[in-house]
Amino acid sequence: MPIEQRVVSGPKIGGKIGGGAGAPQTEAEPAAETKKSKKKLVLVLVPVVLVVLAAAWFFLLRPSGPAEPAAEPTPEPGEVLTVEPVSLNLEGGHYLRLGLALQLTTDVTEAPDPSKAVDHAIALFSGRSVEEVSDPKSREKLRDQLAHELSEAYEGEVMGVYLTNYVTQ
Repeated sequence: MPIEQRVVSGPKIGGKIGGGAGAPQTEAEPAAETKKSKKKLVLVLVPVVLVVLAAAWFFLLRPSGPAEPAAEPTPEPGEVLTVEPVSLNLEGGHYLRLGLALQLTTDVTEAPDPSKAVDHAIALFSGRSVEEVSDPKSREKLRDQLAHELSEAYEGEVMGVYLTNYVTQ
């Protein structure tokens, strides 16, 4: 079997390098064009493949997020525990006479000790200005904050707080 030999002629010495419109192409030029076209193809296909994979993951494979826990049943109001009013020191030598009532849930079988509620109320209201505790919006925020603190302190036995006595001096 004869082996074909192909003679590739390159540019002549002193001739134009890179050729012009009429210059014959060498074997190296088509290989370079093939490499360039493969690079272009890769540069176009890689982002397209990444976008398709991201879309497939987003719509098909992504986790649906944390499972929402079963909603706890809303506690039902039970008895109301009245707490004796206390006098609290405010800023500037003023006082606040504060009376509370705790809305208990129906799960409570025995009246809780109100000293926790008084302690939290003292910590929350003491040292504030008369203007702050007299403002209806501020008073509502303080009451809601106290209700939240007491719900945690009494481990869910208290579901609300009523201000039964609220006098500033």
